[in-house]
Formats: sequence, structure tokens, C-alpha cells
Amino acid sequence: MSSKKIGFWSVWALGVGGIVGGLFPALGVVIQIADAGAPLAFAIAGTIALITTYAYAKLSVAHPCRGGTVTFLNQAFGLGLFSGTLNLLLWFSYVVMLSFYLQAFGSYGVSLFTESTQPIWKHLLISLAILGTTGLNLLTANYIGKSQIWIVSFKLGILILFIIMGSSHIDISRLQPASVSSLQSIFAGAMVIFLSYEGFELIANTAEDLVNPKYTLPRVYYSVIGFVILLYVLIALVTLGAEPIEQILAAKDYTLAEVAKPIMGQFGSVLMTIAALLSTLSASNATLYGSARFSSVIAKSKGFDGSEINGRDQSSIGLFITSGITLIIANFFDISRISTMGSAGFLLIFAAVNLANARMHRYTKSKQWISLLGVGICLLALGMLIWFALQTDPQTVWVLVFMVGVAIGIEVIYYLSNNRQLRL
Repeated sequence: MSSKKIGFWSVWALGVGGIVGGLFPALGVVIQIADAGAPLAFAIAGTIALITTYAYAKLSVAHPCRGGTVTFLNQAFGLGLFSGTLNLLLWFSYVVMLSFYLQAFGSYGVSLFTESTQPIWKHLLISLAILGTTGLNLLTANYIGKSQIWIVSFKLGILILFIIMGSSHIDISRLQPASVSSLQSIFAGAMVIFLSYEGFELIANTAEDLVNPKYTLPRVYYSVIGFVILLYVLIALVTLGAEPIEQILAAKDYTLAEVAKPIMGQFGSVLMTIAALLSTLSASNATLYGSARFSSVIAKSKGFDGSEINGRDQSSIGLFITSGITLIIANFFDISRISTMGSAGFLLIFAAVNLANARMHRYTKSKQWISLLGVGICLLALGMLIWFALQTDPQTVWVLVFMVGVAIGIEVIYYLSNNRQLRL
């Protein structure tokens, strides 16, 4: 890939693009679980992300490299079973997150076609989206950054217009505390859709391509998360205030396009559909970019020191493998289960990243207590998510267990097959 540098706004767009794409599939899911408490659920999930952002900002400045999370874990815990398993789990979670975005892309896209052909078009759109973003990620980082700026600017313009116009359509009675579901449901909703905030982690993977990373990275992290929390809460408030819950849930897979009709008219609904398509597409683009950047770091940590394997760049090989597996999961898995699996995986990863910064707080010049607080909050949130899943869909928990088990199994097989000492 090219060594051309990218600036603040390119990385800001990459971060926002990687996050906001999760709004479109997550909004209907969180309203279904938390009812009128959805804005609070978004705020809770965003607070957890904000606390973890502190660790990422400090670690990214101390280790400005393409490896991001992989490098942080390896530096803090060494090359062993623990860090290796977490790195593989992170890659699995990337695949789950990509599938989450692509299903939303397909759900919004089919609304442009006749109902009888929608099932075919959904699978076709998902497949074309993953193939298209894979091709884009074969270009230079500079092209990726520029494409993100244009896509993010367009979709944010539509979302902000939706908030401004929708504010006059809000029925306050639909937002009264009496209609808010229990705190248990609100926290459960926050944990299930935590995946919709994950994209900020991708910022760490841009450090090698970024102009003046020590100055720029912290500014990008905090501005991205703060902006997205505000955006999510406002959109949830407008959505709930403009339409009855029953109508929102009837269009759960394409909520914003449906709610945009009474607010912005049919043309506005089409615009929102286009924004959803661009948003989920740019989120997929940002996620694939991040996975490609750290795949070579994982390969090097396993002893593949060359920049190429059989004539191909390591990051390109990782890109193709990620895209292929995503193509299968996005076409055949349920979106609610995908959200729960992805959120659980990232909560576990973020707990480990907070712990990594706490261990290296002197080196990263951090306040240790903030990252230790992050560890506790992420683990508590993970426990609540697992408990909720056990009550509503136990099979989802087994999928998470399977993901962790496969990650551990691959690491053990790697060490045994290479006659290396197995270390925790």
C-alpha cells in the first residue's frame, strides 16, 4: 500500500464512518429492547466507549503503528496464549461487525425494489457491497481517506437535516418517563447495540499513515466519540417522538427510512435510504481497512517476517480472507444475534485493552485508575449482556463460547505444530 500520509479530517471521517454505520441496524434493535429508553441506552453504551477511548488514545500515542489493538495487547502481555487468543477474537469480531453493517445495507437497499424480488436483491446487494469495498481497500490509504470524507459528509448532512426537521414533529407524550421501559431493559439494550460504537477502535490502525500522530490521534478519538454520542441520542429522540413505537418496530430493519416519510416526505425517505446505504458501506470500508492493516502484524507475530507471502502482500491476504468469511455470515446469520455476538466480543477486547493501558500506565503517562475503571465497566457490561442473552436467546451465548474456543484452539495448534513452548 502507498506511504502517502492522511490528515485529521480523513481519519476523523474514517472513525465516524466506522461508527455511524452501526446506527442504521442498531436503532430498530435498541428500540425493540429498551422501548422509549433507547436514547438513554445509546448514552450508556457511548459512555463505556468514551472511557475505553482514553486507553486507546494513550496507547496509540505510545505505539503509533498499523497494528493498533494487536500491538497494544502484545506489548502489554507478551506473545503468548492470552494475547494470541484475544487477537484472533478481535479478528472474529471484525467479521461479525462487517456482517452487521452489510445486513443493514441489504435491508435498506431492498426497499428500492419490488417486494417480490426483495429476498434476491438483499443477498445480491450484500455480496456486491463486500466485493466493492474489498476492491476499494486495495487502493492507497490516501484514496480511502478521501472517499470517507465525501461519503461521511453526505450522510451526516442528511442525518442532521433529519434531526432539524424532525424536532418539530416530536410528540412529547411519547417520551414521557412513564413509557420508558425498566432500567434492566435499557442496560440490556445498551449492551446489545454496543457494537454500534466500536468503529473508534479503527482509528488506532491509521497511526502509521497519519500526519503528526502524537498530536492528532487524541483529538480525533475524543471528538469522534463525543460527536457520535450526541448524534445517536438526538436521532433516537426524534425517531421515538415522531412515530408510535408500533410503527417503528414494524419497520425495524429500516427504521430511519420509514420514520423519514412523515418528517421529510417520500423524497426524504429515499434520501435517508441512500444515506443508510452510504453509511453502512463506508463503515464496511473503514472496518476492512482496519482489518487489513493489522493482519500483517498478526502474521509477523507468528513468525512470518517477510512483507510478502507467495508474492502477495500480507495485508491483502488478510483482506481477502476477511471478505470471504464475511460474505457467508452476512448472507445467512440473523442480525440480532450478530449484534449480540459482536458486542460481546468487543466488550471482552476493550476490557483487555483497558487492562493493557493500566499495566503500562507509567510508559503511556496515563492515570491508572481510569483504565482500571474501564476494565470493570467493560466486564460488568459483558456479564449483563450474557445474562440477557441467556434469558432471551441462549444459542447466542454458545456462539460466543464457540468463537472464544476456536480462537484458543487455533493458538494451541499453532504452538504445538511449531514445537514452541505454550505460554500464557
